Amino acid sequence: MKWSSAWISFGVMMLALGCAEDDSDSGEASTTLPNTAAPGEAPSANPTAAMPAAPAPGAMTPPAMMPPAADAIATAIPGVIAEGAVVEVIAEGFQGTEGPLGLPDGSFIFTETNANRITRIDQDDELSTFLENTNGSNGLGLDPMGRLISVQTTPGTTRIGVIYPAGSEAVLSDNYDGKAYGRPNDLVVSTTGAVYFSEPGPNAPADGSTPPPPPLTAAVYHIPVGGAAQRVAEGIERPNGIMLSREEGTLYVNNTQGEYLLAFDVQADGSVANRRDFAAYDGVTRNDNGTFASGADGLAIDSEGRLYTATTVGVQVFSADGERLGTIPVSRAPQDIAFAGPNKQTLYIVGRGAAYKVTMLARGFADRAK
Repeated sequence: MKWSSAWISFGVMMLALGCAEDDSDSGEASTTLPNTAAPGEAPSANPTAAMPAAPAPGAMTPPAMMPPAADAIATAIPGVIAEGAVVEVIAEGFQGTEGPLGLPDGSFIFTETNANRITRIDQDDELSTFLENTNGSNGLGLDPMGRLISVQTTPGTTRIGVIYPAGSEAVLSDNYDGKAYGRPNDLVVSTTGAVYFSEPGPNAPADGSTPPPPPLTAAVYHIPVGGAAQRVAEGIERPNGIMLSREEGTLYVNNTQGEYLLAFDVQADGSVANRRDFAAYDGVTRNDNGTFASGADGLAIDSEGRLYTATTVGVQVFSADGERLGTIPVSRAPQDIAFAGPNKQTLYIVGRGAAYKVTMLARGFADRAK
């Protein structure tokens, strides 16, 4: 099935199941909290463009030490973004901001992991609840059948599985070698339906204590269609955002505690080989314990094969050859990014409880949802 056909089938599912507008790491806390929104209730009203943005009603107020979510003005990156393009705040006050994904109807969804829900933003910036009771979903993807797949992080029920549409729920993997996942983070789904996902291990507790040893070491996994999970890459300090190249011959992995965006060659059986440093992050620092801190989190790819990575200094853009082209500024350190909207020419950015958008010259890759 071609991906465009999957997008059509997903849109049909949305209509048939009543998912109209009105119906519907990175450092975030690792414990899933109850959803405070009533069924069908949006986490915030339609925001205005005035900055700084007000918190969404009923949601967490950002910590006092966090800068306000505010518009930012981009400098030109040829072919990517125009001089003076505005990175516009849509809303803030969300309870976790991860897993952004463009939908076939031009809308955009992301996970509020701590609120146990998925939130939808339409092309008019109207917010609604897309799905509740998501088992602490974090990263999202669509498979060739139009099913929504997520990494699910609730302690005791960590898994990778189908969560939508209703009636299609399924567990794709909940363990490796008999051991449960600690806290899987992000995923990408190939055009054949194979899933690659990252497992960095649990986040540090909010109280600063040392977490117990995870059942599995940090790694990247591959789930072939209809098969069991296979560990394909180890030795990455904290694997995070994950992405396939356009032709799906290269797998990219962000390393939150590293200096480089990593690349691997994808083999015929889905395994990977030839690990290499693909691109050097800007703004990398060292922690007191000597480890690197890049903040590298989510990844996106455009129609020209350029890579976009969310880091502590903004959204860094790299050419298909790994050359750093520039950085798109964001008022708070971004956590994840995705192309959506008409022609996939809007870049949506989420992080630290806020959501943003910016009109691009570049377009997202059209043959996959992500």
